[in-house]
Amino acid sequence: MKNVVVVGSQWGDEGKGKIVDWLSSEADVVVRFQGGHNAGHTLVIDGITYKLRLLPSGIVRKNKISIIGNGVVIDPWALLDEIKEIKEKGVNVDDKNFIISEAANLILPFHKEMDEIREDSAGKAKIGTTRRGIGPAYEDKVGRRSIRVMDLISERNLDHRLETVLIHHNAIRKGLGKKIFEKDQLKKDLLKIAPLILKFSQPVWKKLDEYKLKGKKILFEGAQGILLDVDHGTYPFVTSSNTVASSAATGTGCGVNTINYVLGITKAYTTRVGEGPFPTELKNEIGEILGSRGKEFGTVTSRKRRCGWFDGVLVRQTIKISGINGIALTKLDVLDELEEINICIGYELKGKKIDYLPAAVEDQLLVKPIYKTYKGWKATTKGIKSFKDLPKNAQVYIKGLEKFIETKVASISTSPERKDTILIENPFAT
Repeated sequence: MKNVVVVGSQWGDEGKGKIVDWLSSEADVVVRFQGGHNAGHTLVIDGITYKLRLLPSGIVRKNKISIIGNGVVIDPWALLDEIKEIKEKGVNVDDKNFIISEAANLILPFHKEMDEIREDSAGKAKIGTTRRGIGPAYEDKVGRRSIRVMDLISERNLDHRLETVLIHHNAIRKGLGKKIFEKDQLKKDLLKIAPLILKFSQPVWKKLDEYKLKGKKILFEGAQGILLDVDHGTYPFVTSSNTVASSAATGTGCGVNTINYVLGITKAYTTRVGEGPFPTELKNEIGEILGSRGKEFGTVTSRKRRCGWFDGVLVRQTIKISGINGIALTKLDVLDELEEINICIGYELKGKKIDYLPAAVEDQLLVKPIYKTYKGWKATTKGIKSFKDLPKNAQVYIKGLEKFIETKVASISTSPERKDTILIENPFAT
C-alpha cells in the first residue's frame, strides 16, 4: 500500500483541509508529525464544519486511527478542549481511534507567556507568531529541558522536570522584569489532567510499524507550509519546526522508506500571514479581490492574509526541497473574474536575474518579481470536475504553471466543496 505525505508548498493556508479530508477517507491511519495548535484545517462534512487545530483530520471519520507524533508540541488543555468540542458534534474520540506519542513535548502556560513577552518587546522585529507558545516549547525541546507526555506518569519526575525548566525560564523572566512563574500550582494542574492525556499515550513508532506490517494506508498530515520551515523557509520569519516532507519520518519515527508519495498543496495564487518577505504581494485592488473571493482569514487566528500572484520560483524551490511528486492546485475559482493573471518566473536582485529565493532575509526583501502574463478566462470554474471542461484560458494557465514548476498537477480544486475536484492522479494509487 502507498503511504502519502501532505505538505503545504507555500506559506501555509493553501487549502489543505479539503484535500486532507478526501485523502483521510482513503487512508486507514492519519498522523500529525509537526507543529502545534498554531495552524488548523477547516473540514466541511455532511454540512457540519469542523475546525481542527491539533487533532488529525481522520478523527472525524469512523474506523480511522488518528495519531499525534513525537514531532508535535501539545498544549494539553487546548487538546482536551478540542476533543470536547468535537465530541459535542457527535465525533467519537477514545483510546481505540486516537493515539498520542509518549515522546511528544508539552506546551505549558509559561511558554505562551514567553511568546507574548517577546512579540510585544520586539517592535518592528516581531515575527508575527500566533502567541500560542509554539516557539518557546520547541526551544525547550532542543534545550533538553522540556516536559514530555511520559513525564506526567510520575509526580516525582514531573516535579524535577518542572524545576529544571523553570530555572531557565525564570532567569529570563527576571531579566525582562517579569514576575517569576511558580511551580506548585502548575504541577497540580498537570497532575489533574494527566490521566486524561496518558490514556491516549503509546509508542507511536511501534504502532506505525505494526500498521505498516498489516498493509495499512498511512496519511502523514503536515501543518503550515514549506516556506515556514525553520531551515528552508524565509528565516527568521518562520515557524519553529521543520515543515518539509522528510519531517514525517523524524516526527513519527516511521523511517523514510515508509514514504511513497509526497503531495504538495498549492494555491493558484499566493498568501501569507504575519511578517516577512513576500515578493509577489499585491497591495492593491487585485490583492483585495483575491482576499475577498478567497475568504483569506486564518482558521486559528482569523488574521487577514496578505495576497499576491502565484510565485512559481518559490513553489519550484519547495518542490525540490521537499521531494514533492505532484501538487494539488486549490482555489482556482478565485481567479475567475480577473482580466489578466501573472505567474512569477524569476527575480531581479541588485540588477541581476536569479531563479531562486536567496537565503538571506535582506536579499529576500529586495528581490523584484519577473512575471509572465496569462489571459484571464472571465468565466466560472466553480464546481467543474473535468479538466477538459475548464475554460480554455484556465487550461493554458494550469499547463503553463505545471511546466514551470516542473511537477505534475495531481488534482485541481474548483470550490471549497469536497466533490468539486478534478482528480488527475490518486496519490494512494500511483
